[in-house]
Amino acid sequence: MMSLPFYQRHHDHYDRAYRHKALQSTVSQYQKETKSKSAVYAQGSAAYARGSAAYRHASAADFSLESSAAYSHGSSAHNLESAAYSYGSTAYDHAAVQSKRSAAYSLDSEALSKSSAAYSHGSESINKLAAAYRLGSETYGLGLKDSNLMIEDQSYKMSPKAKRARQHLVSEDKENEAIDYSVPIFTGREVNISGITDTEEERIKESAAYVAKRNLFATGEGVSVSKVAKSVSEEEHHEKKSRKVAIRESAERVALKKTLEDTQAFHKKLNQDKLLHPPEFVIEPRSHTIWEKQNVKFHCTVAGWPVPRVTWYKNNVPIDVQAHPGKYTIENRYGLHSLEISTCDFDDIAQYRASAMNVKGEVSAYASLVVKRYKGEIDASHLHAGTFSMPLSLGVTPHGFASRFEIKFIDKFEVTFGREGETMSLGCTVVISPDIKRFKPDIEWYRNGVLITPSKWVQMHWTGERASLTLTHANKEDEGLYTLRVVMGEYYEEYSGYVFVRDADAEIPGAPGAPLDVKCLDANKDYVIVSWKQPAVDGGNPILGYFIDRCEVGTTHWTQCNETPVKFARFPVTGLIEGRSYIFRVRAVNRAGVSLPSRVSEPVAALDPADRARLRSHPSAPWTGQIIVTEEEPAEGVIPGPPTDLQVIEATKNYVVLSWKPPGQRGHEGIMYFVEKCIAGTEDWQRVNTEIPVKSPRFAVFDLSEGKSYCFRVRCCNSAGIGEPSEATEATVVDDKLDIPKPPGRIMPTRNTDTSVVVTWTEPPDAKELVGYYIESSVVGSGHWEPCNNNPVKGTRFICHGLVNGEKYIFRVRAVNAAGLSEFSQDSEPIEVQAAIGGGLLHAAPSPPYDITVLESVRDSMVLGWKQPKATGGTEITGYYVNYREVIGGVPGKWREANIKAVSERAYRIENLKENMVYQFQVAAANLAGVGTPSLPSKPFKCEEWTIAVPGPPHDVTYTEVRKDSLVLLWKEPVYTGRSPIAGYYIDMKETEAKEERWRSVNEKPLQKKFLKIAGLTEGVSYVFRVRATNQAGVGRPSDITDPVVAETRPGTKEVVVNVDDDGVISLNFECDQMSPNSKFVWSKNYEPIEDDSRLDIDSKGGKSKAVFKNLGEDDLGIYSCVVTDTDGVSSGYTIDEEEMKRLLALSHEHKFPTIPLASELAVEILEKGEVRFWLQAEKLSGNAKANFVFNDKEIFNGEKYKMKVDQHTGLVEMIMDKLEDKDEGTYTFQLQDGKATNQSSLVLIGDVFKKLRDEAEFQRKEWHRKQGPHFVDQLGWEVTDECNVMLKCKVANIKKETHIVWYKDTREIMVDEEHDFKDGVCTLLISEFSKKDTGIYEVILKDDRGKDISELKLTDTAFADLMNEVCRRIALSATDLKIQSTAEGIRLYSFVTYYVEDLRVGWVHNDTQVRFTDRVKTGVTGEQIWLQINEPTPQDKGKYTMELFDGKTGHKKTVDLSGQAFDEAFAEFQRLKQAAIAEKNRARVLGGLPDVVTIQEGKALNLSCTVWGDPTPEVSWLKNEKSFVSDANCILKFEAGKNVSFTISAVSTHDSGKYSLVVKNKYGTETSDVTVIVITVSGQTDTAKHTVSISGQSQNNITVPKKKKATTMSKPQQEKEKKDIKPHVDEIIATEETSDSKEIPRVEKEKNTENNQQTAKKTHGKAAAARTVP
Repeated sequence: MMSLPFYQRHHDHYDRAYRHKALQSTVSQYQKETKSKSAVYAQGSAAYARGSAAYRHASAADFSLESSAAYSHGSSAHNLESAAYSYGSTAYDHAAVQSKRSAAYSLDSEALSKSSAAYSHGSESINKLAAAYRLGSETYGLGLKDSNLMIEDQSYKMSPKAKRARQHLVSEDKENEAIDYSVPIFTGREVNISGITDTEEERIKESAAYVAKRNLFATGEGVSVSKVAKSVSEEEHHEKKSRKVAIRESAERVALKKTLEDTQAFHKKLNQDKLLHPPEFVIEPRSHTIWEKQNVKFHCTVAGWPVPRVTWYKNNVPIDVQAHPGKYTIENRYGLHSLEISTCDFDDIAQYRASAMNVKGEVSAYASLVVKRYKGEIDASHLHAGTFSMPLSLGVTPHGFASRFEIKFIDKFEVTFGREGETMSLGCTVVISPDIKRFKPDIEWYRNGVLITPSKWVQMHWTGERASLTLTHANKEDEGLYTLRVVMGEYYEEYSGYVFVRDADAEIPGAPGAPLDVKCLDANKDYVIVSWKQPAVDGGNPILGYFIDRCEVGTTHWTQCNETPVKFARFPVTGLIEGRSYIFRVRAVNRAGVSLPSRVSEPVAALDPADRARLRSHPSAPWTGQIIVTEEEPAEGVIPGPPTDLQVIEATKNYVVLSWKPPGQRGHEGIMYFVEKCIAGTEDWQRVNTEIPVKSPRFAVFDLSEGKSYCFRVRCCNSAGIGEPSEATEATVVDDKLDIPKPPGRIMPTRNTDTSVVVTWTEPPDAKELVGYYIESSVVGSGHWEPCNNNPVKGTRFICHGLVNGEKYIFRVRAVNAAGLSEFSQDSEPIEVQAAIGGGLLHAAPSPPYDITVLESVRDSMVLGWKQPKATGGTEITGYYVNYREVIGGVPGKWREANIKAVSERAYRIENLKENMVYQFQVAAANLAGVGTPSLPSKPFKCEEWTIAVPGPPHDVTYTEVRKDSLVLLWKEPVYTGRSPIAGYYIDMKETEAKEERWRSVNEKPLQKKFLKIAGLTEGVSYVFRVRATNQAGVGRPSDITDPVVAETRPGTKEVVVNVDDDGVISLNFECDQMSPNSKFVWSKNYEPIEDDSRLDIDSKGGKSKAVFKNLGEDDLGIYSCVVTDTDGVSSGYTIDEEEMKRLLALSHEHKFPTIPLASELAVEILEKGEVRFWLQAEKLSGNAKANFVFNDKEIFNGEKYKMKVDQHTGLVEMIMDKLEDKDEGTYTFQLQDGKATNQSSLVLIGDVFKKLRDEAEFQRKEWHRKQGPHFVDQLGWEVTDECNVMLKCKVANIKKETHIVWYKDTREIMVDEEHDFKDGVCTLLISEFSKKDTGIYEVILKDDRGKDISELKLTDTAFADLMNEVCRRIALSATDLKIQSTAEGIRLYSFVTYYVEDLRVGWVHNDTQVRFTDRVKTGVTGEQIWLQINEPTPQDKGKYTMELFDGKTGHKKTVDLSGQAFDEAFAEFQRLKQAAIAEKNRARVLGGLPDVVTIQEGKALNLSCTVWGDPTPEVSWLKNEKSFVSDANCILKFEAGKNVSFTISAVSTHDSGKYSLVVKNKYGTETSDVTVIVITVSGQTDTAKHTVSISGQSQNNITVPKKKKATTMSKPQQEKEKKDIKPHVDEIIATEETSDSKEIPRVEKEKNTENNQQTAKKTHGKAAAARTVP
């Protein structure tokens, strides 16, 4: 038979897609050979041989196409045996020959004989046997899917359908023909086992389907020998039997029962549950160390199913008990395995391994045996080449065996790069010394620290010299750090190398890489969760999601589980068939297409976890193969109770997974479940699985609305009915509970090798369930990114290999969890790919050390000290080698090596010296270039015990941080401390050229520390220093003096600078521009090297170094210094004391939690349309700034109600709401995030504040609608003009030609004469001489076809008072200067104002004294004149007069000086006017009674009369037509009693027409009163009419004309009084757009024109409009 690797023999369903084409023909041939060969067990009985001969007849037709039915017959028998349902020996006989594995389970001779006899019955027995267990055949077929057992026979293909069609047996014997007898075929033919060798395959036992039988028993469908089961069988089993079969039925039943009893013992050994699990060591063997000739026994206990087979190995070679009779004893008692070795000797020193194997895999446990020999019996043959020729690392114990092996790796595998689908091999040659032939190494391979076991994917090989590992079909899961560990007893060595596996070429250009690491979690009866990891390569387009495929084990048919891609890297797969096994794979999809499928998962069985746990805990108690059913009637069914502990174990945007526990009350039959859901807050429960109840206590609910909250509950059901529901879950929001991680931070690349760079980063904040990280690199300037790893790495450090030496790269990292991949981190700083040490330059060995001195001496050892070489050779010194020689009589001897391994300190103790011997020493330094030239021999030192009480000298005195006025001196404590502990140190110094007596102490008190900063140096002066230690005994001898040092600050010297970055990280930074290629930064605290990196991270790059504090605290207080090696003393220090720590922590907190500075906090305003605008403004935002909007602790999003905007350029963040409603009352918060910086601002709108804002918004909304038509821009207001008139004023907009304006006062319209033109958008109404009568409510209305707008102004109460105050103020400001006027009554002081109102209060002051008003001194207002009247003035009235006008708020003063000449002139004028007034009073005058015109008809009597007055009594005379006229018979003139004058004509005629004048006269004056008499005739009036017209100029309808008086004299006050225009007030003013009719004739009323009865309308003026009175 052709040999094939085990992993390629039986994995058609695993590696069909991966199998190399060149192997296909080989595999096919191997399978044919496997089928054609039958195994014959060597110890079989004669009965077995007969059974084999009987089988040959059936076997001849097994593989022929013509006799496939016959093969089915034979395979049926085999299947009955392998499934543990065939209890007949014939069936077993068939299976024993058919399968190599079946041979391993041969029965004893008696059972085989019975089997052979049973076979002679022919196919009838087989058919009956199969019929008896036909109900279990299908379930067994399902059970086979749960294991790794696969059908090999190519003539039969398993159906991918859920149910399998029954197959029929065709018998060879015509007499026994059973064509009508339907028997189900058990499909377990030639079942092969993966992962094991041929020899092991022969000893593996079959397993049976316990779950299938259990379910059949629960439902009453099982095989039974009772009456109950029989009735069921007869009811469900319909078959057509031949006559011969019917006759033999009774006899066969008896034989079958016997057969069952005989084979029961065998079947008890089989686990028919199909719940296979790999072996595991419960107790591992332990190592032993014994004396020679003793016995030793190794014990171990192994669990697993099927029962594992345990093999013992010695140095990886199986132990053959037969080859060493009596030496080894191997036992197995009830699972306890043991290996006993008798009479042990050195040949038994080895590593022993117990290997446990079953169909699920192999596991090993190790133990070592060490055999000791008593001292004095060393066998030198076991030592490789003697004691002194062995390597230094290998010592020899007193008992004579090697205590340590030296393991070296040569021809090592380096960093390896491969591609998916390729075969990759790793290997190392291992050299072990000493070479003990019988002590073989144990070779172990690890991937990422996890031990690798052989599988179909991985092969391991050890030739004795070379260890190799082969990846037969590389996948990205295979990427990682591979470690080869070679173990020799208790010692081992390791070698590691990284393996990179890139994605295979995509079938579709631009498609993403394949997912990886597909696993099955939480498997149940019909449900499993599949998880995977996202690929690093997305093909240039974002991954839209993933498709999950499943395949039933044993088929090649893949079924897609989800219709739409899922983004979450976990998915629940439902609808599995209980008892079957499945494998899964995942494919990624983007815009370009679908990726290649991932590597398939491990097979998983759809089983109840309770059964799984029970069977794992009791693996040795399988189903016995016998079902017992009592004759009693079954109990009535019990309705199950509600499930318990219902909870949501996972929730995403796509699904919700529920978990619960079965109820305690459920009867004896199985139960299933119905799941119900409802929207949270309602009781509208809906059944999710309406058609088929679920069997598993797990369920995934799909088709939920994202963002909504749901509650769930579960009901149990069985044949008795549906139970009560469980308690509902808490409300669960359908959303991803796991967020995509944030990007990692602080990407820091550092040099590693010529082709690799170490990249470190910090974990993203608030990261949950991280799977790992992907790293990408890019050549600077290329813009092309390549993945550095294809399998997510854990940790925060990764070495990126495969880079080009000399190129500059930048790196970025992204985090991965099940929710997805984070955004990429910020790009790292560019770094040039070079080796970290040396940069590829050649180095030289260091110069010799110098100044060797003895630090301590005892009887047989001495401690030396020396100074570091002045030249290090271009790299750091790795150690020192010390040689010594004896000096006898002044003659030096041969140099000897004091140390073989280099020492790192500059002090070393040389032991095993001779007391009182004189020695010389020399020291050589070593670096990467090699060992340098040794120093000159030291002066001779005598090896003797030091007995002095004081301490020895300190050593290694150096200086650092040299400046122009200071330096820091360092030293190490003396090796010899004297007789008491060291109490402190004294430091001495002097100038280099000064004499020895010039040494002076720097400190007066001893120092406890071993460093000191020495200040007060003189710039440019050279100094030397030394240190002395002191104890209770005194001060010891000084150390060697230091090299001279000049106090100076060299050009370019820089200091350590403390910095707090944007992340709040506190660091000390030091720069150096004098570095050589091999210089390094060395940091220390308190001048001690920093070895504990738990508090400080140090990063050096180029000429910069940074020491970063992880968590600055009190433990970090001290002096931090940094020294740059391979330079001329470049160093600096920084002191962090408690005060500085507090300052840095405060600054760190400010930077760690940065806030985005806000130019303005969150504010709200109402926009034009009544929209509400929330806004804030940040001082600065980057392009990555984001904002979250929160209302009442719940995030709100952009939509119909909310319009959100973030302007990164201006920093403006705003949200606009269309309108405010009652439900919008609450707290609004804007949360800003810009990188790491955050800030938020909140605004609380509740209560009155919210109502006010809502009302204002509603008002603005109405305002906006109002402004769509004509409207007021500025509402109606008032202003007082310079003329002290009140102007009502408003500004309008959006008007057109048809727009009208109407004014109202107290709801009554004001008529306006002219139409407003609106050119300037201002409407005014002028009210002159405003007073209290004008108080009221004024309105103005704009209207047209678009709408109207109203503006109202209330001039009442306070508003009116304010207006009057302003009017009064303007009136007061209009007052003229005080003037002096003389009158007939006295002297008047007066001032004119625009007009006067009563609200203006007037006061007078005379010589700073308030004027008291009397009958003589009065004040008043006449029209616009405000006056003070002083009647009959006297000299006491002289002085300064002030008029005070008070407008309600302020006072206004006018002053006049009434004294001196002003008084004299005014008084003289007063006297004159007084006399004139007397004359005026007594002059002759006509008081009244005569009309101006008299029209009378001819023949009528005319009588005119009037009264005259004068003192003395005036003289009276008449004139007619300006001529003297005297009384006659026709006209009688009378003057009676000195005052009554009459004019009488008894019968007038036309001659009496004319102008008559009455003249009165006395000594004070004369006055004439005219009257015109018009006489008209009855027949004609022409002349008279013409005359009337010529005289009066009025209409003929006028009867009288008011009389006009003419006086010869008139006083000046009277003239002024006549000029006054007293304007009566208009009670109501109504303005209209109409104008007065120009054709209207004014009517002259029949009344005298006097001041008392004159009523004219007060005029109001508007701009381009005049008001008129309306009666």
